[in-house]
Amino acid sequence: MRKQVGVLKLISAYRVLGARQANLDPLKRMDQAIVRELDPATHGLTDADMAVQFNVGSLAGPQKLPLSDILSRLKQTYCGNIGVEYMHITQSDEKHWVQKRFEGDLSTPRYDADKKKRILKQITAAETLERYLHTKYVGQKRFSLEGGESAIAALDHLIQNATEQGVQELIIGMAHRGRLNVLVNTLGKLPRDLFAEFEGKAAQQMASGDVKYHMGFSSDIPTANGPMHVSLAFNPSHLEIVNPVVEGSVRARQERRKDTERKTAVPVLIHGDSAFGGLGVNQGTFNLSQTRGYGTGGTIHIVINNQVGFTTSDTRDIRSTMYCTDVAKMIEAPILHVNGDDPEAVCYVMQAALDYRMTFKKDVVIDLVCYRKLGHNEGDDPFLTQPMMYKKIAKHQGVRAMYAERLVQEGVLKAEEADAQIQAYRDALDKGEHVEQTTLSNYKREHALDFSQYLGTHWAHPTDTSLPQADIQRLTDKFTTLPEGFKLHPTVQKVLAARKAMAAGEQNVDWGMAETLAYASLVTNGFGVRISGEDSGRGTFSHRHAVLHDQNRERWDQGTYVPLRNMSDNQADFLVIDSILNEEAVLAYEYGYACSAPDQLVIWEAQFGDFANGAQVAIDQFISSGETKWGRLCGLTSILPHGYDGQGPEHSSARVERWLQLCAEHNMQIVMPSEAGQMFHLLRRQVLRPYRKPLVIFLSKRLLRFKDSMSPIEDLTSGGFRPVIGDAVVKDPKKVKRVLLCAGQVYYDLAAARKERGLEDDIAIVRIEQLYPFPTEQVAAELARFTQAKEVMWVQEEPRNQGAWYQIRHRLEGLLSAKQQLSFAGRPSSASPAVGYMSKHVAQLKAFVEEAMSVAR
Repeated sequence: MRKQVGVLKLISAYRVLGARQANLDPLKRMDQAIVRELDPATHGLTDADMAVQFNVGSLAGPQKLPLSDILSRLKQTYCGNIGVEYMHITQSDEKHWVQKRFEGDLSTPRYDADKKKRILKQITAAETLERYLHTKYVGQKRFSLEGGESAIAALDHLIQNATEQGVQELIIGMAHRGRLNVLVNTLGKLPRDLFAEFEGKAAQQMASGDVKYHMGFSSDIPTANGPMHVSLAFNPSHLEIVNPVVEGSVRARQERRKDTERKTAVPVLIHGDSAFGGLGVNQGTFNLSQTRGYGTGGTIHIVINNQVGFTTSDTRDIRSTMYCTDVAKMIEAPILHVNGDDPEAVCYVMQAALDYRMTFKKDVVIDLVCYRKLGHNEGDDPFLTQPMMYKKIAKHQGVRAMYAERLVQEGVLKAEEADAQIQAYRDALDKGEHVEQTTLSNYKREHALDFSQYLGTHWAHPTDTSLPQADIQRLTDKFTTLPEGFKLHPTVQKVLAARKAMAAGEQNVDWGMAETLAYASLVTNGFGVRISGEDSGRGTFSHRHAVLHDQNRERWDQGTYVPLRNMSDNQADFLVIDSILNEEAVLAYEYGYACSAPDQLVIWEAQFGDFANGAQVAIDQFISSGETKWGRLCGLTSILPHGYDGQGPEHSSARVERWLQLCAEHNMQIVMPSEAGQMFHLLRRQVLRPYRKPLVIFLSKRLLRFKDSMSPIEDLTSGGFRPVIGDAVVKDPKKVKRVLLCAGQVYYDLAAARKERGLEDDIAIVRIEQLYPFPTEQVAAELARFTQAKEVMWVQEEPRNQGAWYQIRHRLEGLLSAKQQLSFAGRPSSASPAVGYMSKHVAQLKAFVEEAMSVAR
């Protein structure tokens, strides 16, 4: 009995630790690890037991086997060219699926001759392209795939086999390593077009463009089960940040197809080994994977593990974990390690990864262990820092030659045939062509997006965003009606009662009502609305209440009601999501979603605008520059709570100055609305107007319940968004001595101070609600009213070195008459966004308001 228990422990040890002794490294740089748990002696078993028959428990195969056979099966399954990690999975059905799959096959692929020839053709194409580019464009950066060519065979296998399981689109996100190879050999980009980019002859269609190894591409590839649409996402050199962008795009594509099973579009993310665990955005993206608002039904991850990050290959410096893939264990993803020099094994684990993803709708990771034949880029000498590694690489035959020899030995083909493949590929490259047509031309996809209506339009395109009173009443009746027996919190009950009064014109419309009416009017007219943020359902400041909670509910996962999802039978979707606590991954995700859903209002809302800089990479590399670099239109709306209310340096500023610094070429819209009606028109305009640029709304927290900023119902039933709001208080413009220009909530501080001092004849206050694109004509028209005003002053509540001042001063100066001077009033320059002491906050406010009011009478 003790021996039998020892056998079962040995089997368990191989399942847990077998990968430690797998033959994974093509370079064999390290001695094989000694794992005591894999030694039969550790479990009380000796050579004398090798011929004894033991019960194998749950090990696949015959119920009883000699210990020698059991050991052989375990080594072949877990310690060959494939190493499997799955015992960290807590769901027994998932764990048993992986176990049965690999133990049943002994981790051994069994392909016919045609499949083997196809694999050889793929890795031949991969190697030959890299070597051709290396000689044709000496020293030019291309971030070669050499050493990891099996990845191309894996992608081909995925494309050709995924359609059999109902997949119609694969969306790939990857960094620069091997990207050109994927573009040409996987997606079918014409070699001549790639060569034109090397030679600087490519058509310059974008304002700025980007380097060739950042560019995206898409194509339709024929398979035995129908066409597969494959897209490679555009991406920057900021590693891994494209991953949540891809996930968002996939979710939008699935929803466009009404695919609730999440099987028609599948994300494929290709990582580098150092970046996979090194960049925190992956942890954020993993955390999104099984949530209701962000899940995509599982991602296939491929880590091109070339065992070196730029110049660093010592694992003592690269990471603090055994494997570069250990970070994926946070979501209990199975991890399939594979030796990149065995392309059949690589295709085998790709099939297993696909099947797992389609079965369980969860992430799965392939760790493709390989090497990097050249330096980080082609101008870099890796011998400077990795002399031992690169001596081994210099002697390495290469996967294509090794696999060709293997197929010759197996009698699958002759050596001349393998050599002929190389020559045929080189001949085709000389012509700038492919050896054979690999993509479909002029194929019309049913769910393809049409962006043509958004091209060449202007931000001021006339658009009616008003809503008839009857529609307002009808919509309000609908979203204030609750299911029978639903008990609201008294505070929320008052909110809904107030909204009924607002619709009837008995009260002015507040910001929460303005938003809700905008969303209701859109979803009932066929435009989907998606709002995502850390507290978006209720709203950080309790103004939205888009998700209602039954106070009598008896289960924590029931008892919520979303009125805007119940407006009409044929309405568009409304989804409001309380996101994970992460800015970077979530904002990047919403950018990807919005790029693939131009007919929806897609909103990311920061809890406080101050925290948006946690997503600065997404802002800099995608939102502000995606169009000028890659031609990607995106209508994402970002709501950033902003305003100086004495809450200190972390809860005051969404960094207006940083956003404005990124503005050029009409790339974004930056607004700071001061009235609830403005918010209503802004949100409707963002979808109804045929113009798709990111919209950034700096939303005042204080004004959400400030009565003076609420709007009469007539502001919603007529008119539209006003980029500039002139002074309606001044009776005789010719008497005005000073014009104050401002944006946002500071207007109300200035208006109150002017009224208190009786300066309505001396001072005019003009609100610039849209800071970019700057409404030059409207501002000029307002200034022209005040012909005798010699002073024009920009007033802001932000410090002088922050806010809008330095970014719009030159625009204001260009609008002044010869007799006018421009001055500034605001908080003094500060290294911190705001002070932390309420007394100092109040003193600063009083000081700059007093300065603004100090006009000679």
